[in-house]
Amino acid sequence: MCERGMKISVVTLSFNQRLFLEQALRSVIDQGYENLEYIVVDPGSTDGSRELIKEYRSELAAIIFEPDKGAADGLNKGFAKATGQIFAFLNADDLLLRGSLNTVAEHFRDHPICDILMGDGFIIDAEGRRQKHVRARDFTVRRYLHGGCRWLQQATFFRQSIFSRSSGFNVVNRTCWDGELFVKMVNDGAVVEYLQKDLAEFRIHANSISGSNSNFVQYRDDSYRIYREICGRDWGAIASGQHALYRAEGLFLRIAAGR
Repeated sequence: MCERGMKISVVTLSFNQRLFLEQALRSVIDQGYENLEYIVVDPGSTDGSRELIKEYRSELAAIIFEPDKGAADGLNKGFAKATGQIFAFLNADDLLLRGSLNTVAEHFRDHPICDILMGDGFIIDAEGRRQKHVRARDFTVRRYLHGGCRWLQQATFFRQSIFSRSSGFNVVNRTCWDGELFVKMVNDGAVVEYLQKDLAEFRIHANSISGSNSNFVQYRDDSYRIYREICGRDWGAIASGQHALYRAEGLFLRIAAGR
């Protein structure tokens, strides 16, 4: 198979986001990518999402309608059916930007050592208005653990080979299962590269699972557990100090950029 046509598997998690779901589905389907495998997982929506998904059955490689133990478990179920060389996942309220899959395939073709590719993108509101541009950078174990990296899950793609060597998404994690997967893959030697092109949009709204600060305590607990598992010690004063330095760095960079 020509590398340009490598199969890309995208998994979308759907749960009671009917208002945004069709936009998400179309943003993937309308990519026009020649070798797309699109899988949708819905553990039990009651807002009409399942009926909408069924309307797109002919354009989907698989639909998984069964209960799960949360988003991480749903993603594991989706990727268990995936057969592509490149993986990605998109929530039902987020969007891929036009041409993203072709751009990603070209990068992986031209950069065979790349395991995880992080592109740029936008944070948008419920109406789709762009609120902030995010440029991916500095995704290292140290920076992730202390809050010093910038990235968008929606604009992140990774090889099946590196995922297959991981333990998958941690079903215990209720807030940052994506970050936990990526930082553990990097800790195990995965190579991260950055693509300075806009690939996706991350929608933050009142019912967002992540990004809206509605689950701050749970997010903190998940983050502390990840830190403990990787570093072998509890979060303490030194870690808090490093976190504060990275926050100050981020503020300085935003001021310097005029944002």
